[in-house]
Amino acid sequence: MSESLDLQTASAESELGNPVLSCLRQDRIPHIWCPGCGIGTSVNAFCRALTESGLDLDKVAIVSGIGCTGRTAGYLNLDSFHTTHGRAIPFATGLKLANPELDVVVYSGDGDLFAIGGNHFFHAARRNMDLLVICVNNFTYGMTGGQVAPTTPTGPTQTTMPYGNFEGPFNLPFVADACGATYVARWSVYHVRQLAKAMKEALGKKGFRFIEVLSPCPTLYSRRNRLGDGVDMVKYYKEKSVVQNGADTKNIGLDFQGEIVVGKFVDRERPTWLDSMNEHLGKVLGEQFQPYGVKNGQD
Repeated sequence: MSESLDLQTASAESELGNPVLSCLRQDRIPHIWCPGCGIGTSVNAFCRALTESGLDLDKVAIVSGIGCTGRTAGYLNLDSFHTTHGRAIPFATGLKLANPELDVVVYSGDGDLFAIGGNHFFHAARRNMDLLVICVNNFTYGMTGGQVAPTTPTGPTQTTMPYGNFEGPFNLPFVADACGATYVARWSVYHVRQLAKAMKEALGKKGFRFIEVLSPCPTLYSRRNRLGDGVDMVKYYKEKSVVQNGADTKNIGLDFQGEIVVGKFVDRERPTWLDSMNEHLGKVLGEQFQPYGVKNGQD
């Protein structure tokens, strides 16, 4: 960001007392998201987590794919990359391995991450790539017309399921848990403080970390299924959510307008892919091997 923009941001932050302004590209505001959409609320929580994390923001990179949530990369005042559909995770993997000092965050939607990008998610979690993946789940393809998504519950109608969806959806925390993620949580955009706390906690951990963020899509999903506007959906999150930290992830799938289990479900330690590679090749090759991503004998 230019020096003049730095000064403008600092001035605005001082005047308004908003701690997240320094995380945003002021020249890109206002954003393109629909009234009632919860993506902006999730970004606010992420900015608060960043400012409280103590991380060097010059060493934080954010990667997004295609979709409504994919626009996030363009609004954050970080090194950011808006990639092709479904390829945010492999792009982020290459970024992390090319420069292990970076803290790399993938911020995208349920369709991008679990439909066309699903295979990348499974294997990045299995390998325990050192990435934080934040998935804003609005149960639909919001940018391309409201098609059925891999997270759409059984029952509601979508443009490609006009008589109601009969497919079973992914239980995202269970998928992440089963594939080996070191941190798994789910919150909605109603749970702003808990969400920001989870993001901050995940930023401080290593390995493949996953946070699902439930968010309204009032323009397509809610309107087509007569669920009201964004406020009505947030009221639903408030009334139907049950906090169950440590819940068994296989039992927390989502039904159409049913109970929502939120909380932190997984928090464990596993060697990252880079740690495992260095350890294995060090044993096999001995002194011939120079550990990758290690300076002066230190991580």
